[in-house]
Amino acid sequence: MTNLDKPKILVVNDDAASLLALTSLLDQWADESGYAVLSARSGQEALRQVLLHDFAVILLDVNMPGMDGFETAEAIHQRARSADIPIIFVTAFLADEIDRLKAYQRGAADFLFTPVIPQILHAKVQVFVALATKNEELRRQAHKLSQRTTELTATNKRLTREMEERQAAEAKSHAKDEFLAMLGHELRNPLSAISSAASLIGLAGAGPESVARAKQIIQRQSQHLSRIVDDLLDLSRAMSGKILLDKQTLDVAALVSACLDTFKATGRTGNYLLNVDMEPAWVDGDPTRLEQIATNLIDNALKYTPPGGTIDIAVSDTEDEIVLEVRDTGVGISAELLPHVFDVFVQGSITLDRAQGGLGIGLALVRRLVELHGGSVSAHSEGASAGSSFVIRLPRAAPVAALPGAAPPPAALEHKPAILLIEDNDDGREMMATMLGAYGYPVRHAADGVQGVQMAASFLPDVALVDIGLPGIDGYEVARRLRQGDATRHIKLIALTGYGLADDQRRVLEAGFDKHLVKPVDIAHLLDAIGQCAAPTAPA
Repeated sequence: MTNLDKPKILVVNDDAASLLALTSLLDQWADESGYAVLSARSGQEALRQVLLHDFAVILLDVNMPGMDGFETAEAIHQRARSADIPIIFVTAFLADEIDRLKAYQRGAADFLFTPVIPQILHAKVQVFVALATKNEELRRQAHKLSQRTTELTATNKRLTREMEERQAAEAKSHAKDEFLAMLGHELRNPLSAISSAASLIGLAGAGPESVARAKQIIQRQSQHLSRIVDDLLDLSRAMSGKILLDKQTLDVAALVSACLDTFKATGRTGNYLLNVDMEPAWVDGDPTRLEQIATNLIDNALKYTPPGGTIDIAVSDTEDEIVLEVRDTGVGISAELLPHVFDVFVQGSITLDRAQGGLGIGLALVRRLVELHGGSVSAHSEGASAGSSFVIRLPRAAPVAALPGAAPPPAALEHKPAILLIEDNDDGREMMATMLGAYGYPVRHAADGVQGVQMAASFLPDVALVDIGLPGIDGYEVARRLRQGDATRHIKLIALTGYGLADDQRRVLEAGFDKHLVKPVDIAHLLDAIGQCAAPTAPA
């Protein structure tokens, strides 16, 4: 044990001989008892030593010039760090009761009378050294305990944080699993119907009516699959703020009526009482996105209204704004759910009936699309089983006196333009080529970009339909190469892609394409695009 670690004893005496006698006595037991001895010749020097060291005990002479023992003791105990140091007063005379009281009031722990008896000195000092040693051990143990407590607290915080992170990750994983299971369910339903209808068409005994019905089912369920994919893509676009609106002036009432006709044609509205009250109401909006809004609201009302219920659909022009309201007598919305109905995936996490189907993103898309149009949407319900209503408000536009006449259908062209189809998906390429051929278009097709460029140079079509995701060279490079060739630069290029963001459309046009169509492409839209490209006055 070093001197820094040993308990220290301070001997204070102005008489050099007495000081030497006491320190010598104490030094002879220092190694055995494990302490160190320091000395001071005055009260002031004792105070300096107390400032520098901690002491197990101080042997303090009472009769000193200047600052006597009592004054020194009082000064030592006034300092917080040294207030508890035990002091043994050393005096040459027997103190009376008054002196003893005075000494104890100054912090005396004991008295020694000179001449000092060595055994008594040793015994008294040993008690305080042992006490100091024990206190130091306790202090170190308390310090270690404090360190350990700090470590355990930090570990506990870390474990708590890790548990919270793990719970959050498990919640996310659970939500992901639920959503994937829900998505699988939503995809399997139309796929099952398509598969069954396709098998029915191939049966030898299937009658014309059954085959026609099967074709309708395939077409309808394919559209349903397309809507599911569109919803997923639109969710991503809505959350990243990348939805691009193609605005035009249109009548919301006519658009909602068309959406309602679609629901009626599919038999969705047969078991409900529909009350429709619509007046012409014009807005500047994207017809596709506004159709999504109306379709989602009507679909939501049908899902959560039991058969026999009532659904009210109203469109009104208030001169300040256009109002679309869909009200039902269905299951209603609880007070807890109401503030969250427009949150993503809220359907899967709260109390709406999952058996009703849907991805739980329809209302979230509605809110985002309405906001992109500069409008607002709100939900109202008196609670569970009390029905609900959704109100959309959009900025009003000036009415259009007469809609421009529709362009002549592609079939009216005197000469059908020659088509080159560049598509790597064998089934998709075969079906589109067959369909275009059925409409009277001369069609050739290629399975990759390099073959497509070579065929374009030899075939010189009027219009090339080019898939973007091609093997070898992609559709962008196909367009660039065709635009660089003297013989092929005149070919009208239509991009067919599954990517529909604004950046994707920009890249398509920058690569040299004339038009950008997102898969799956409706045949009417495709023929219209071909007709526009083939028309002599069509804009580039």
